[in-house]
Amino acid sequence: MTLTPYLLAGIAILLIAFSSGCCWHAVKPLPAGLSHRSAPLPCTDVRFLCDVTGLDANGARQSDQQIFDELFAMINRAERIVVVDMFLFNAFLGAAPAPHRTLCEELTRTLIARKRAAPALRAVVITDPVNTVYGGMKSGHLDRLADAGVEIVFTRLDRLRDSNTAWSSLWRMLARPWGNSDRGGWVPNPFGGPPVTVRSWLTLLNFKANHRKVAIADDGPRLRALVTSANPHDGSSAHTNVALSFSGPAAHELLRTEEAVLAFSARALRPLTASDDDARPERAYEPSRTKLQILTEAAIADAAVAMLDAARAGDALDLVMFYLADRPIIRALKRAARRGVSLRVLLDPNKDAFGRTKNGMPNRQVARELTAAGVPVRWAATHGEQMHAKLLLVRHAAGTADLLLGSANFTRRNLRDLNLETNVRLTDNLDVPAIRDAAAFADRLWTHADGRVFSLEYEAFRDDARRRVWLYRFQEATGLCTW
Repeated sequence: MTLTPYLLAGIAILLIAFSSGCCWHAVKPLPAGLSHRSAPLPCTDVRFLCDVTGLDANGARQSDQQIFDELFAMINRAERIVVVDMFLFNAFLGAAPAPHRTLCEELTRTLIARKRAAPALRAVVITDPVNTVYGGMKSGHLDRLADAGVEIVFTRLDRLRDSNTAWSSLWRMLARPWGNSDRGGWVPNPFGGPPVTVRSWLTLLNFKANHRKVAIADDGPRLRALVTSANPHDGSSAHTNVALSFSGPAAHELLRTEEAVLAFSARALRPLTASDDDARPERAYEPSRTKLQILTEAAIADAAVAMLDAARAGDALDLVMFYLADRPIIRALKRAARRGVSLRVLLDPNKDAFGRTKNGMPNRQVARELTAAGVPVRWAATHGEQMHAKLLLVRHAAGTADLLLGSANFTRRNLRDLNLETNVRLTDNLDVPAIRDAAAFADRLWTHADGRVFSLEYEAFRDDARRRVWLYRFQEATGLCTW
C-alpha cells in the first residue's frame, strides 16, 4: 500500500477546508447591531470641525487644528461616562516629517487626569489590536490607562467578515493557532515602533479593522458626541481631517452603536448604557428641527449612493476623500456628472504614508476614470502628511444640503460590511452654521485660500498606465491591498 491515496485525501481535505473557510468568512452573519442605519434624529449644538494643513507663502507647512481640542474639552466636562472608540491610538511615527503633535500622549493624560478628578467616571476606550501590532508588543499608553481605571477593550476582529479572504483562510489554518507574544520579536515594526514577531505581520495581512473614530461623553444632563476621520496617532497629527460634534438624541443613538462593539468584544463588561442614567434623553434637550442620521458599515454606502443619485442639475457636490475606489460610488458620481450636477472631487494623491512613498493607488486610477467622464478632480497638496478627510457634501439649489462624514473611506473594505466604520449624515438648510462651515472647508481646499496652497491640478499626479488600472480593479475586488 502506497501513501499516495492518503496524501491525496489529505490535500483534498485541506482544499475543502480552505475553500469552505473562504466562502463562510466572507458572508457569515455580522454581530448584532452592526451595519446600523438610524432614523433621522433630533440633535442640538451641531458643530463642524476640521484640521487643515497647507503650505504658506514661504513654503512652510502650517496646520490649523480643532478636532482634538474639542475631544479634550468633552472629556474634561464629563462626570458619568466617556467612551472613546479610535482605530489608531499610538505614538508610532515612522519617518513622518516634523513637526508633529503628541496626540496619543495628550489623550492618555487627559483621560487619566479626568478619571482622577472624577473617580465615579466610567471611562471606556475601545480600540483596534493594531495598536499592539496584533499582540506583538505592549502598548505603554493603553497600559497606563488601564492602571488608572480606564476600561480597555480590544475589538474582536475575528467576529468580522474577511476582506482578504484567500489569505485569511490560510492564516486561520496555519498561523492563528500559534497566537502571538508581546515580548517583541526580530522583524521590523510595520508602523515604525520596536521590532515585532513574524506572527504580527502574518496577522496584519488579514487587512481587517475597527476603523471607527468616535467619542461620547456626558455634558451635564446631556450626552455630547464626536464623529471624525481623525486618529489620536502622533504620525497622523498633521493630517487634514473633519469631524462633527453634536448633542441630543442622536448622541444617545451613537452610544448604542458602540454598545454593539462592546457586546461582541468584551461581554464581561457591563453595558455602556448602564452608565447613562438619563433613561429619557429627550427630557434633557430642547426640541430641534435639525436631524442627524447615525450610519455604520454598509449603511454608509447606501446613504452615499442615495445622496449622489438625488443630486440634480443646479446642485453642487463636493467629495473630499482619502481613498476612493468603491465601484458603486464611482458609477454614481459619473451618473451625477451626466445629469449636469456641478461636481468637485478632491483626493489625496496616495503618495505619503508616515515617511514611506506610496504608489498612488487607487486614487490616481479612479481620478483618470472620473476625469474622462467630465468630473473635475484636484489633488491635495500634501508634504509628508495625508489629506485624510472623508466628506461628501451636496448643496441643493432649493436651499437645503446633505452632509456625510466620518471614518469611512469610499472603498469596498470600508463600505461593504468588512471594517467597522461610523459616519453621520446631517440634512439641513444651507444657512445653518455646520453646513456653512463644511462648505467653507471644501471651498478652502479647492482654492488657494488664506494665501496657502491646499490643492493641485489633476495633471500634477496624472497616471495613464492601463496596467495599473487593471491592477487597482483586481485589488479592490479581491481585498489584496491595504485600502
